[in-house]
Amino acid sequence: MNLPFFIAKRYFKSKKQKNFISIISNISMIGVAIGTMALVVVLSVYNGLGSLIRSFYNSFDPQLLVEAKKGKTFEVDSSFIAEIKSVPGIASVSEVIEDNAYARYKKAEMVVKVKGVSPEYKEQSGIGEQINLGTFKYREKQRNYALIGAEVQYALSVNVNNDFYPLQIYYPKRKAKASLDPRKMFNNKSILPSGVFTVDRKLDYIIVPLSFAQGLTGYGNERTSLEIMLESDARVSKVQNELKKLLGDKFEVLNRDEQQATLLKVLRIERLFLIVALSFIIAVASFNIFFSLSMLAIEKKKDISVMYAMGASDHLIRRIFLNEGLIIAITGALLGVFTGLGICLLQAEFGLVKMGFQGNVLIPYPVKIIWTDLLVTGAVVIVITLLASLRPAQIASRYNNNSML
Repeated sequence: MNLPFFIAKRYFKSKKQKNFISIISNISMIGVAIGTMALVVVLSVYNGLGSLIRSFYNSFDPQLLVEAKKGKTFEVDSSFIAEIKSVPGIASVSEVIEDNAYARYKKAEMVVKVKGVSPEYKEQSGIGEQINLGTFKYREKQRNYALIGAEVQYALSVNVNNDFYPLQIYYPKRKAKASLDPRKMFNNKSILPSGVFTVDRKLDYIIVPLSFAQGLTGYGNERTSLEIMLESDARVSKVQNELKKLLGDKFEVLNRDEQQATLLKVLRIERLFLIVALSFIIAVASFNIFFSLSMLAIEKKKDISVMYAMGASDHLIRRIFLNEGLIIAITGALLGVFTGLGICLLQAEFGLVKMGFQGNVLIPYPVKIIWTDLLVTGAVVIVITLLASLRPAQIASRYNNNSML
């Protein structure tokens, strides 16, 4: 029999009258439970937000992106593309020219990102699922069309159903000489908008055919990136490593998380700060455990003296009060974990709390429960509360005084 745990359990259950010590113990247990519950909910919400962001950007970002490590562009020919396609697991490769440009529609104007894509883009991109106005086309009957982001459509007040007003796009000439005439400094091309897509309200992209982007930028055989789609059974990490070996140090091969590294890093930092803040709240709640155990040690001085008289050691007395703190910690942690889990399941099922996202549409706060988070949360709470129990346990082990008998 585990004697220290047995005695600690008796102390925990034997508070028949509602005295001050039992009230503080209950408050400390509830405080630990609330902190644990908040930690579980916050972790699940941030896991859900990360998954939501990935799901939206996955329709726009390729599975793998090849970019030059130095400089903006790199030369591409048919043999280079064929060499990349020879890597097992690659289904298609889309050539991309992407750069900032100046767009004008009627009297409105803004700086945009023009993205020229090859025909493979239509099959490998999920952008068609995000079209909320107009149609998904950028080349039809020898005519060029543009897909525009919701931010561009809003800022320029673009009407995709009006074929009489094309977008005017300007791009600086690469080798233009200084001139007072701006027409000599910029390439200018017009294109009709065909559809509006929504991935992020701040996504200021205009997607155009590759040939249009070549004429606008004058890049010729140069490309800013290659977007790669994999076969359904291919492992992203394996194909990524194979491409890195093939292309060498001159190129970067990025997966989807690496393409949105800044955004996901911000989420992780916010998540870390919230974890630290909530852990601090749990630590403050654990001070109640410190005081309740200290007062319990004073109240049980006679019991402690009896146990010393019966041959108990300092180690045994310390273990009794550490176990008492552990019981309070585990009870509070379990209560908090299951309450937080229940709240997350209710949110996932019924969407009780909503947030504004794209297009001012209210969507439920996403939650994603990761079981390792629950285990880590429980472990953190137990460690914090055990640390708060150390000092009262040491105080209790000093009450070795036969005069108390």
